[in-house]
Amino acid sequence: MQYKNIDYLTLTFETWTSVDIAIHRQFWLFDVQNADDVVSQGAKPVLVQKGPYTYKTRFIPKKNITFNDNYTVSFVLPAGAIFEPSMSVGTEEDIFTTLNLAVAGVYSLLGHKFANLLIQRSNSSLFQNRTVKELLWGYKDPMLGSMLGVFYPYNDTFDGPYTVFTGKDDINKVISDMKFNKCNISHINHIIQFCIHMLTDGSSFHPFLDKKEPLFFFVSDICRSISAEYEGTVDLKGIDVYRYMLPPEALASPAENPDNQCFCTDPVITKNCTMAGLLDLTACRGAPVYISLPHFLYGSKDLVQGVIGLNPNFDEHSIFMDVEPITGFTMRFAKRLQLNMLYGPSDSIVILNKIKDYTIFPILWVNETAGLDDETADLFKKELIGRMELLEGFQIGLIVVGLILFASCLIGLIVVCMKPKNTKLPLVVK
Repeated sequence: MQYKNIDYLTLTFETWTSVDIAIHRQFWLFDVQNADDVVSQGAKPVLVQKGPYTYKTRFIPKKNITFNDNYTVSFVLPAGAIFEPSMSVGTEEDIFTTLNLAVAGVYSLLGHKFANLLIQRSNSSLFQNRTVKELLWGYKDPMLGSMLGVFYPYNDTFDGPYTVFTGKDDINKVISDMKFNKCNISHINHIIQFCIHMLTDGSSFHPFLDKKEPLFFFVSDICRSISAEYEGTVDLKGIDVYRYMLPPEALASPAENPDNQCFCTDPVITKNCTMAGLLDLTACRGAPVYISLPHFLYGSKDLVQGVIGLNPNFDEHSIFMDVEPITGFTMRFAKRLQLNMLYGPSDSIVILNKIKDYTIFPILWVNETAGLDDETADLFKKELIGRMELLEGFQIGLIVVGLILFASCLIGLIVVCMKPKNTKLPLVVK
């Protein structure tokens, strides 16, 4: 079978290179219901979740694929997004009241007196009205005078480059020990670099998985690797796959999980690094961005209760992967992340004079999901499971033949042993 390593002219290479499985990103946006009360009275934001707004992504095959001399292969992932109206609750022109990204940015990055000057000069407020398309993919901000958006720029950009082992010299190293070269850019400090394990992108792992072995994969959205643990075996279109879940300790506070110490960069916001469920990506993204699971699943009560309208739910908001254990291919996954920004009290910024405490404000959450279609599942079962069953049948046949030969020899031996011995007659008869 050709499920050994990433090499030209193999099914593994074709599967790894292509994007036959449709990958979609579903966005849920939070609409602020009491924007005026938040600014004038310091009230907690009341949020209503709306979505999904669905886009087809990762539809372009890997590019710049280069095989290196040290049994590694390098590549980039082209980015693109196509709106899917039939899978969405509305259009890209639906309008939301959301946090002003520019105001939240200057609040965290600039001196407050200068920030207040910029805010007043542009007549900006803490909240703004934006369409789905503007918020996600970009708009010209009146205060900054430049394009700004949660995912701006995205279309016609590249994620990477990545470098992974092909497994040609060692099958257990295939798709492992990933190097994500973006981590070398200057605005990521040395602490972040130290903490990133950089292993795999989650699309595939080494073959012959062990249930006891956690899987590490790199998530470029959060600039770090995370681990997933075996949860159970499930059936996916007639294929047995291992389900791996993101454990709660992955986002635990540094007090509970010291491995997360490097992602606690502000002891004031995180209450001396005791806050769970939040990753500060300011150093990585160059912007005051905080990542969590949707609705602050696994997060501290202070996060969930900082706004009104959140309801964490394990089934809807957790991360999972279904991996075929023989090949290591990910057959189905749901990567769910929430993007948040910070605002808080300030004596110098007029629109924040009434704010009483720091608030981690959820902008939106995304569910990036993909699953095996029927045609691909049938092909996989034919190419792998069919051959495995044929091989298993051949092995059983060999065992049966061996048993028959062994039984024949044993029966022959018994017959020989039970045959009466010949009686010798005397040579002289008296």
